Amino acid sequence: MEQKPHLTKQDLSLLLEKNGRNLDKKVSLMLKKGELLPLKRGLYATPEFVHYHQENVGDYIANILYYPSYLSLEYVLNKENLLPEAVYSYTSICLKPPRTFSNSLGVFIYQNIKQKLFCGFDQTSFFGTYKIKVASKAKALFDYFYLYPFGSSFEPEIGDLRINWGNFNQRDYREFLKYAKLSNSKKMFAISDIIKQYL
Repeated sequence: MEQKPHLTKQDLSLLLEKNGRNLDKKVSLMLKKGELLPLKRGLYATPEFVHYHQENVGDYIANILYYPSYLSLEYVLNKENLLPEAVYSYTSICLKPPRTFSNSLGVFIYQNIKQKLFCGFDQTSFFGTYKIKVASKAKALFDYFYLYPFGSSFEPEIGDLRINWGNFNQRDYREFLKYAKLSNSKKMFAISDIIKQYL
């Protein structure tokens, strides 16, 4: 069990050789003893795996907790040093209705986006054959502005966000503009023009 990044009820049934109520009782006992960590209903991890892979396991769990999804928004912007404020939750983009999950690994927040905009992420390897999907810097910023509840005037609000534009270059901007064109959104074209002034 310690060699798997996450465990479903089916996994536990095979590994523990138990079914039905016997499986439920065993899982309940393991949870009480701290031998399993609940991630959400029917999904678990072992403390040993989390301990030895703590640097990346939260990113991986963010991807599988609400599937399909990719890390983006504040979490990625903070990692890329675009947003100076500390971020204490895993923020992701998904295709399902928005959701939030809390477990011992943290708070996982999911925002919805259109199918055609579910793109712009890279996949990095995690523990062999597993992958972690993370938005590029430009896509994370696009997602952030696309979903941000702006008022009638974008420019002063963007200025108030204190984004570190020194970490956003012309290549990033061209990628951002590609997503603006894909969205065909007047709002995102207007924001693209504002961003250009900072570069």
